[in-house]
Amino acid sequence: MTYYGAKELAESARTVRKNTLQVAEDIPEDKYGFKAAADVRTVEQLLTHIALAATWQHLIHSQKLATLEGFDFSGRMQQMAADEAKTRSKAEVIDLLRTEGEKWANFVAGLSDDFLGQTVKMPPGGMPPERIRFDMIMAVKEHEMHHRGQLMLIERILGITPHLTRQMQERMARMQAKK
Repeated sequence: MTYYGAKELAESARTVRKNTLQVAEDIPEDKYGFKAAADVRTVEQLLTHIALAATWQHLIHSQKLATLEGFDFSGRMQQMAADEAKTRSKAEVIDLLRTEGEKWANFVAGLSDDFLGQTVKMPPGGMPPERIRFDMIMAVKEHEMHHRGQLMLIERILGITPHLTRQMQERMARMQAKK
């Protein structure tokens, strides 16, 4: 019996993206150029990176690649850097997050358990030498959560209380009011 398959992966990706979209909404557009340090992405670039990060996995899995030997990682990195460098308005970034997030979730929802259980050979020297597709696809969500944590810290630097903290504070206040 499978407890966590494509449907659950897609729904969890949607939940993570919903929270990322809330962060993107909460940060004012005039702060999208903010950098927490000199050599890091701006808020806009980080949100764009999140929006486009699944494109690698989508390419790998939609083409049903069984090996990543010969995969053009360098070219993909250059393309992603170029895409992140494009200037976008807050509305454009949010639209990109929505459309790319739903595109990814719809793709994942249609995958079979057999497909999710397949292995993909990594390039020579890769550790581990093979990865299970399920883990690779799950990594997209984990990657987004990692960067969303960075964005929530940036929110605090900017004087914004992150929405998940606000929600928790509201729950705690309701619990206290019931006492």
